[in-house]
Amino acid sequence: MAREQLHPNEAALVRALARCDLFAGLAHADLRLVARITVPRSLRKGEYLFHEGAPVQGFYVVESGAINVHRVSPSGKEHVLHIFRAGESFAEAALIGQKGYPASARAERAARVLLVDKDGFLALLRRKPDFAIRLILAISQRLRVLVERLDDLTLKTVETRFAQWLLRRCPPDAPVRQVQIELDVTKQALAAELGTVGETLSRVLAKFRAEHLLEVRGKTLTVLNPARLNALLRHNYVD
Repeated sequence: MAREQLHPNEAALVRALARCDLFAGLAHADLRLVARITVPRSLRKGEYLFHEGAPVQGFYVVESGAINVHRVSPSGKEHVLHIFRAGESFAEAALIGQKGYPASARAERAARVLLVDKDGFLALLRRKPDFAIRLILAISQRLRVLVERLDDLTLKTVETRFAQWLLRRCPPDAPVRQVQIELDVTKQALAAELGTVGETLSRVLAKFRAEHLLEVRGKTLTVLNPARLNALLRHNYVD
């Protein structure tokens, strides 16, 4: 049977949702169900999506750009929990809580996100057990990320954290060839993502350049030899 033709907007939403890790491999018909309760939103750089404690409207999928999810301490210091990029979802856990969003979210650069409506998605959970399983897995993965970040901040040096950040963006089939990474946020935002400050990150960048591990030209970071960086990470940077 031929697949029913979608309205252009719905078709675009289905394609965008299919690129999200949360919905990877989901049947086309189920993607359509999610698309029907999804609203796109464009954000300017620095624009807030929601603030900590705000009523929960749903969870979000990043279609493009970068979203900085953070909390602010009583002293006013911002602590970055994660920067979400295209294909990632966030705020799923807020769906099943009685409080508002547990953190704040703003566009680190111009972004387009997809809001999956809370009430609509909870209705899908009651009808589709597979959606509930996916939500549980997503929340579990987010918890693992937060635990790993806590370990990184307490047990690892900034050099180690930055080396791991670079290696996560290198293809596994490129152990020796150079890999270019386009920095999609400011260096200050990257420093916050790594749990440090801009001055410290600048010193680490200088050290990696001096050791011929990295070239930096504007927003382009070139890992000169991922295998060598990985070897040095294991022997020199990890405590």
